[in-house]
Amino acid sequence: MAISFFALAIFLFLTLDSDYTASPVSAASEGVQITYGSTIKLMHEKTKFRLHSHDVPYGSGSGQQSVTGFPGVDDANSYWIVRSTDSSKQGDPIKSGSIIRLQHMKTRRWLHSHLHASPISGNMEVSCFGDDNESDTGDYWKLEIEGSGKTWRQDQRIRLQHVDTAGYLHSHDKKYTRIAGGQQEVCGVREKRPDNVWLAAEGVYFPVNESK
Repeated sequence: MAISFFALAIFLFLTLDSDYTASPVSAASEGVQITYGSTIKLMHEKTKFRLHSHDVPYGSGSGQQSVTGFPGVDDANSYWIVRSTDSSKQGDPIKSGSIIRLQHMKTRRWLHSHLHASPISGNMEVSCFGDDNESDTGDYWKLEIEGSGKTWRQDQRIRLQHVDTAGYLHSHDKKYTRIAGGQQEVCGVREKRPDNVWLAAEGVYFPVNESK
């Protein structure tokens, strides 16, 4: 299910904060700064699959909405809105060490984790939980930028560490065979590994908010 940058930009324009004046722009080149309110796809560096969800529950563990790695680029179920956990506003840059939330654009649920076992590997399950009016600390992720970068940009390698469990957002080439056939498991692991690294890929971002 493809969704055009134009349609996505219209959606974001309609949800702008009232004190934000710039227009959303498609992130088409490397080095674009990721800001709060941006809607992006996260690409798993090692396998190139996109972080993905859909309104299909896990058949084990929490029974919450499942999260997978998706092989295709043109699927609207791979878009995530970057939200803050504090007083940061739409268009504010995101510093390394910030605690963020990722809201699944289509189902409005939050990227979540806990100590339930993931279906394939038995690591920590990653799911989607809540809605626009329900969120808790299980939705909190710490942004870690690899290297010397101080604010999140599209060409930077990042890790997301879950605040409650200390697990890193992780994926690997272990794939589902039935409900999400061909999609790979996303889970949480406590160790830093090459399979923990993600990059911001396609999406629409908000230019940096210059208002004081």
